[in-house]
Amino acid sequence: GERPAYMVKIPEGIRGGQQFPVTIQGQQLSVTCPNAARPGMSVRIVPPPPPSDSPSLDRPRQPQRMANPNNRSNDKMQMFEVIVPEGVYPGQPFALLAGGVRVLVTCPKNAAAGQKIRFNLPIRLVNKPDGPKSKLAEIKLSYDKDGWTRTIRANDMKFLWTRFDENGGVDTATSQRFDDTKSAYVLKLDFHDGHDKMRHGSVSLVTPEKGVVDSNIKSVTGQELVSYQDIANAQNKSYKDKIQWFQETCGQLCAEWNEGHMRMNVRREYLLSDSMEAVMSLSRKDLRKVWRFEFIGEAGIDAGGLAREWFELVTDEVFDPDMGLWQTSATNQMCIQINPASGAFISCLLRFSSQNSHVFIGSLDISCPEDHLIYFRFIGRIMGKAMFDRQLVKGHLVQHLYKHILGWPVMFSDLKDIDEEYYNSLKGLKDMGSDIEYLYADFTTTEETLGVKRTVELVPGGADIDVTEENLPEYIEANLKYRLLGRYEKQLNELLLGFFDVIPEPLLTIFDFQELELLMCGLPEIDMDNWKENTEYSGDYDREGPNHKVCGWFWEIVSEYDQELKARLLQFVTGTSGVPAKGFSSLQGNDGNVRRFTIHGVALETCVYPRSHTCFNRIDLPIYDSKDELEEKLKIAITMAATGFDIE
Repeated sequence: GERPAYMVKIPEGIRGGQQFPVTIQGQQLSVTCPNAARPGMSVRIVPPPPPSDSPSLDRPRQPQRMANPNNRSNDKMQMFEVIVPEGVYPGQPFALLAGGVRVLVTCPKNAAAGQKIRFNLPIRLVNKPDGPKSKLAEIKLSYDKDGWTRTIRANDMKFLWTRFDENGGVDTATSQRFDDTKSAYVLKLDFHDGHDKMRHGSVSLVTPEKGVVDSNIKSVTGQELVSYQDIANAQNKSYKDKIQWFQETCGQLCAEWNEGHMRMNVRREYLLSDSMEAVMSLSRKDLRKVWRFEFIGEAGIDAGGLAREWFELVTDEVFDPDMGLWQTSATNQMCIQINPASGAFISCLLRFSSQNSHVFIGSLDISCPEDHLIYFRFIGRIMGKAMFDRQLVKGHLVQHLYKHILGWPVMFSDLKDIDEEYYNSLKGLKDMGSDIEYLYADFTTTEETLGVKRTVELVPGGADIDVTEENLPEYIEANLKYRLLGRYEKQLNELLLGFFDVIPEPLLTIFDFQELELLMCGLPEIDMDNWKENTEYSGDYDREGPNHKVCGWFWEIVSEYDQELKARLLQFVTGTSGVPAKGFSSLQGNDGNVRRFTIHGVALETCVYPRSHTCFNRIDLPIYDSKDELEEKLKIAITMAATGFDIE
């Protein structure tokens, strides 16, 4: 029959076209204020029918599973009244604590500093059901890196990155002109039209306030599967507990066996071609089903062992730089980065192939230059499925790619990890003043692909824009965007589309980029004797070396570390958890030369905590007075490296 209508009052601060939340019979709704209405007026609404409990593509019906009492979409709201701080103007965001939750509120257009405004938050975020107030004030909702903090936005409960100034206010200057010491960008993937097996989308680098991420996960029917409270609690867990929560949550998203499973039949000699054909034929729902593997012509029942072998073989081959899709990082021989010339590489192979129509690279059959983009979509799906199924991949990515997957801010300083010489040359331009015009540079860069050089415009019409002292910030910004995305935008776009076909983006908000590397690649097996034998000592430890009492304490502490902490120490000092195949004797710096793990002694007055120089694999270790002090400071440094410690 006809659904009943309700009258609701428009809250203060709401204008025509703006949305505001209401709760009717336990159902939370978002209402758009009519253009002719104003605060205090009542409007008539007819609520839609509540969402059904029918199975969805995101999660099949699972009657035997207990429902999470926190996962309810019918939250009641609590209203907060605050005074707009001094210096805040209409339309400008400001941060505050509401019931222990740090939120970002935008000053209404009709408000000003000193006036009161109101906003709503779900009650369960600020009060535990049937208990005292939540301890969300103690929960680390986000990571703080270079001043950037992931915050919850009050009007729609979405995560976004905000930079706070020294007084705790929102640093609005970072959203204005580019500043190479403060400005940051977040990779944003916008989905477009497409079908279930092949979604379309586009990536771009946006300012952090535009890179919003949902703080919960819902099914296609609107049922909340993972709540903000779940994610906020998980963000405060230890790495091991995060992994357990992530795996349990993926298990809840996985289709039940009786809902169907996928059998993957591949020929070992055509491993990649068969695997890609099979994986790319699947829908997103199929990607979350159980996979069972069979190597054609071989006896064996997949009880998990064949799956591990398949993931290992496929990722070992597809991440091999000889395939042309990836290349070894110029600054870290343990890491790989996307080959921006992957398409040209395949075109060249096809051009000189005796077959002309196709060519084999390893077990991959290539017939079209554009195939390289399909392979990146395939790689993204494999990476996502490996995480979903508790499997590992073989390739350690460069650091900024992990940040892109997570949607973390990238800054000008990230260029140093890609090309230190290029980074220093751009930085040096700032010291030239007006003399920069004598360089006769423009907004272009030169790319060399397979021995052929070409000019690439950094911005539309860049060849006609001269670099001057006035537009130098925009020139540095354009180089940053090109180096961190533009060179391989199409490849990364496909990789992320494939990855998010499997993994919901909100689940990743609990990890930092170092934890993501450990989750995807696993914890390395480290030979402590080989590590110690191939360590050099400098500074205040140069004379005594390993016999210095602080160095002795250091190795005693590290020897007692579990695999995770040893891997984090490697990440802190070398930039990756990977260990060279030939051991620590072949560890290289970002100049390509052998740079062994180095412990550099410094006075305690120089730095309170250990400091790292990933460019040449060196840790500055202060001369502590006791082993306990060293142990405390070292653990803090290596576990917080991704969240605000100095890495030079």
